[in-house]
Amino acid sequence: MILNFKELSPNRVYHTLTQTVVPRPIAWVLSKNTQGVLNLAPFSYFTAISSDPAILMYAVGQKPTGEYKDSVVNVEATEELVIHIADSALAHEVTQSAASLPNDESELDLLDLDLVDFPDSPLPRLEKAKVAFACKLHKVVEMGELPMKLVFVEVTQAYIDDEIVQLDEKARSKVDALKLDPLARLGGAEFASLGEVFKSARPQ
Repeated sequence: MILNFKELSPNRVYHTLTQTVVPRPIAWVLSKNTQGVLNLAPFSYFTAISSDPAILMYAVGQKPTGEYKDSVVNVEATEELVIHIADSALAHEVTQSAASLPNDESELDLLDLDLVDFPDSPLPRLEKAKVAFACKLHKVVEMGELPMKLVFVEVTQAYIDDEIVQLDEKARSKVDALKLDPLARLGGAEFASLGEVFKSARPQ
Protein backbone atom coordinates (compact mmCIF):
# COMPACT_ATOMS: atom_id res chain seq x y z
CA MET A 1 0.00 0.00 0.00
CA ILE A 2 1.31 3.43 -1.00
CA LEU A 3 -0.37 6.49 0.51
CA ASN A 4 0.05 9.91 -1.09
CA PHE A 5 -0.40 12.30 1.82
CA LYS A 6 -1.33 15.14 -0.55
CA GLU A 7 -4.43 13.14 -1.50
CA LEU A 8 -5.47 12.29 2.07
CA SER A 9 -7.74 14.25 4.38
CA PRO A 10 -6.15 15.61 7.58
CA ASN A 11 -8.14 12.99 9.49
CA ARG A 12 -6.67 10.12 7.46
CA VAL A 13 -3.18 11.57 7.78
CA TYR A 14 -3.65 11.74 11.56
CA HIS A 15 -4.81 8.15 11.80
CA THR A 16 -2.01 6.92 9.53
CA LEU A 17 0.69 8.68 11.55
CA THR A 18 -0.66 7.70 14.96
CA GLN A 19 -0.95 4.04 13.97
CA THR A 20 2.54 3.81 12.47
CA VAL A 21 4.70 6.13 14.59
CA VAL A 22 4.41 3.80 17.58
CA PRO A 23 4.83 3.48 20.44
CA ARG A 24 4.73 7.13 21.45
CA PRO A 25 5.51 8.42 24.94
CA ILE A 26 2.79 10.43 26.67
CA ALA A 27 3.25 13.83 28.25
CA TRP A 28 0.70 14.07 31.08
CA VAL A 29 0.64 17.82 31.46
CA LEU A 30 -0.43 19.62 34.63
CA SER A 31 -0.97 23.36 34.25
CA LYS A 32 -2.91 26.12 35.97
CA ASN A 33 -4.98 28.94 34.51
CA THR A 34 -4.81 32.54 35.69
CA GLN A 35 -7.76 31.90 38.06
CA GLY A 36 -5.87 29.07 39.77
CA VAL A 37 -7.80 26.14 38.23
CA LEU A 38 -5.60 23.12 37.54
CA ASN A 39 -5.76 21.32 34.20
CA LEU A 40 -4.48 17.80 33.50
CA ALA A 41 -4.30 16.37 29.99
CA PRO A 42 -2.29 13.80 27.97
CA PHE A 43 -0.41 14.44 24.72
CA SER A 44 1.34 11.80 22.62
CA TYR A 45 2.92 14.13 20.09
CA PHE A 46 5.71 14.45 22.64
CA THR A 47 9.46 14.01 22.87
CA ALA A 48 12.74 15.22 24.37
CA ILE A 49 14.65 17.30 21.84
CA SER A 50 17.65 18.81 23.66
CA SER A 51 19.73 18.22 26.78
CA ASP A 52 21.57 21.57 27.05
CA PRO A 53 19.23 23.23 27.72
CA ALA A 54 16.91 20.38 28.68
CA ILE A 55 14.00 20.92 26.29
CA LEU A 56 10.85 18.83 25.91
CA MET A 57 8.21 19.43 23.25
CA TYR A 58 4.53 18.51 23.05
CA ALA A 59 1.99 19.46 20.40
CA VAL A 60 -1.47 20.79 21.23
CA GLY A 61 -4.50 21.05 18.98
CA GLN A 62 -7.85 22.73 19.35
CA LYS A 63 -11.06 21.93 21.21
CA PRO A 64 -14.23 21.16 19.20
CA THR A 65 -15.13 24.83 19.81
CA GLY A 66 -12.08 25.95 17.83
CA GLU A 67 -10.26 27.30 20.88
CA TYR A 68 -6.84 25.96 21.76
CA LYS A 69 -6.74 23.37 24.52
CA ASP A 70 -6.06 24.54 28.06
CA SER A 71 -2.63 22.88 28.19
CA VAL A 72 -1.25 25.56 25.90
CA VAL A 73 -3.51 28.46 26.86
CA ASN A 74 -2.56 28.08 30.52
CA VAL A 75 1.15 27.64 29.84
CA GLU A 76 1.29 30.68 27.56
CA ALA A 77 -0.33 32.70 30.36
CA THR A 78 1.63 31.41 33.37
CA GLU A 79 4.77 29.90 31.73
CA GLU A 80 4.72 27.04 34.27
CA LEU A 81 3.81 23.33 33.98
CA VAL A 82 4.65 19.86 35.22
CA ILE A 83 4.98 16.97 32.75
CA HIS A 84 4.43 13.49 34.19
CA ILE A 85 5.33 10.09 32.74
CA ALA A 86 2.43 7.82 33.62
CA ASP A 87 2.79 4.07 34.09
CA SER A 88 0.44 1.47 32.63
CA ALA A 89 -1.51 1.19 35.90
CA LEU A 90 -2.68 4.78 35.32
CA ALA A 91 -4.09 4.12 31.82
CA HIS A 92 -7.69 4.74 32.91
CA GLU A 93 -6.84 8.04 34.59
CA VAL A 94 -4.76 9.19 31.62
CA THR A 95 -7.62 8.42 29.23
CA GLN A 96 -10.25 10.10 31.39
CA SER A 97 -8.13 13.23 31.71
CA ALA A 98 -8.44 13.70 27.94
CA ALA A 99 -12.03 14.90 28.44
CA SER A 100 -12.73 18.30 26.91
CA LEU A 101 -13.82 20.55 29.78
CA PRO A 102 -14.35 24.32 30.11
CA ASN A 103 -11.26 26.19 31.27
CA ASP A 104 -12.82 26.85 34.69
CA GLU A 105 -13.29 23.12 35.41
CA SER A 106 -10.55 20.70 36.47
CA GLU A 107 -10.07 17.10 35.37
CA LEU A 108 -8.68 16.46 38.85
CA ASP A 109 -12.18 16.87 40.27
CA LEU A 110 -13.23 13.82 38.25
CA LEU A 111 -10.26 11.60 39.09
CA ASP A 112 -8.95 9.86 42.19
CA LEU A 113 -5.51 11.45 42.02
CA ASP A 114 -3.63 13.06 44.88
CA LEU A 115 -1.24 15.96 44.49
CA VAL A 116 1.95 16.45 46.50
CA ASP A 117 4.31 19.35 46.88
CA PHE A 118 7.05 19.65 44.26
CA PRO A 119 9.81 21.62 46.03
CA ASP A 120 10.96 24.75 44.18
CA SER A 121 8.10 24.34 41.68
CA PRO A 122 5.08 26.66 41.69
CA LEU A 123 2.91 23.67 40.79
CA PRO A 124 2.45 20.35 42.61
CA ARG A 125 2.96 16.94 41.03
CA LEU A 126 0.81 13.83 40.86
CA GLU A 127 1.69 11.51 43.73
CA LYS A 128 1.16 8.31 41.71
CA ALA A 129 3.40 9.29 38.77
CA LYS A 130 6.89 7.80 39.07
CA VAL A 131 8.49 10.56 36.98
CA ALA A 132 7.66 14.27 36.90
CA PHE A 133 9.41 17.23 35.27
CA ALA A 134 8.96 20.77 36.57
CA CYS A 135 9.16 22.97 33.49
CA LYS A 136 9.03 26.56 32.33
CA LEU A 137 7.92 27.78 28.93
CA HIS A 138 10.67 28.18 26.35
CA LYS A 139 8.79 28.89 23.11
CA VAL A 140 5.49 28.22 21.33
CA VAL A 141 5.41 27.74 17.57
CA GLU A 142 2.11 27.60 15.66
CA MET A 143 2.10 25.55 12.48
CA GLY A 144 -0.10 23.71 10.02
CA GLU A 145 -3.52 24.22 8.49
CA LEU A 146 -5.45 22.79 11.46
CA PRO A 147 -3.47 24.45 13.21
CA MET A 148 -1.33 23.01 16.04
CA LYS A 149 0.90 24.65 18.60
CA LEU A 150 4.28 23.13 19.38
CA VAL A 151 5.07 23.87 23.00
CA PHE A 152 8.79 23.86 23.83
CA VAL A 153 9.50 23.78 27.57
CA GLU A 154 12.68 23.75 29.62
CA VAL A 155 13.01 21.25 32.45
CA THR A 156 14.14 22.90 35.67
CA GLN A 157 14.08 19.78 37.85
CA ALA A 158 12.95 16.16 37.78
CA TYR A 159 11.34 13.87 40.32
CA ILE A 160 12.16 10.16 39.93
CA ASP A 161 10.73 7.57 42.29
CA ASP A 162 13.57 6.04 44.35
CA GLU A 163 12.15 2.59 43.66
CA ILE A 164 12.95 2.79 39.94
CA VAL A 165 16.39 4.43 39.92
CA GLN A 166 19.90 3.52 41.03
CA LEU A 167 23.43 4.68 40.23
CA ASP A 168 25.42 2.73 37.64
CA GLU A 169 29.17 2.02 37.68
CA LYS A 170 29.88 5.55 36.40
CA ALA A 171 27.70 7.13 39.13
CA ARG A 172 25.04 8.01 36.56
CA SER A 173 21.36 7.57 37.32
CA LYS A 174 20.03 4.35 35.83
CA VAL A 175 16.24 4.16 35.59
CA ASP A 176 14.80 0.67 35.43
CA ALA A 177 12.48 0.92 32.44
CA LEU A 178 10.42 -2.11 33.46
CA LYS A 179 9.85 -0.68 36.94
CA LEU A 180 8.89 2.65 35.40
CA ASP A 181 6.51 0.72 33.09
CA PRO A 182 5.70 3.80 30.97
CA LEU A 183 2.33 3.92 29.28
CA ALA A 184 2.73 4.21 25.52
CA ARG A 185 0.27 5.44 22.91
CA LEU A 186 -0.65 3.48 19.81
CA GLY A 187 -3.39 4.26 17.28
CA GLY A 188 -7.12 4.53 17.91
CA ALA A 189 -7.99 3.62 21.50
CA GLU A 190 -4.94 1.37 21.86
CA PHE A 191 -2.15 1.71 24.40
CA ALA A 192 0.83 -0.46 25.27
CA SER A 193 3.21 -1.21 28.10
CA LEU A 194 6.80 -2.38 27.79
CA GLY A 195 7.45 -5.94 26.76
CA GLU A 196 10.94 -7.39 26.47
CA VAL A 197 13.84 -5.02 27.07
CA PHE A 198 17.09 -5.88 25.27
CA LYS A 199 20.44 -4.29 24.49
CA SER A 200 22.12 -3.66 21.17
CA ALA A 201 25.56 -2.07 21.36
CA ARG A 202 26.38 0.94 19.19
CA PRO A 203 29.45 0.70 16.92
CA GLN A 204 32.71 2.06 18.30
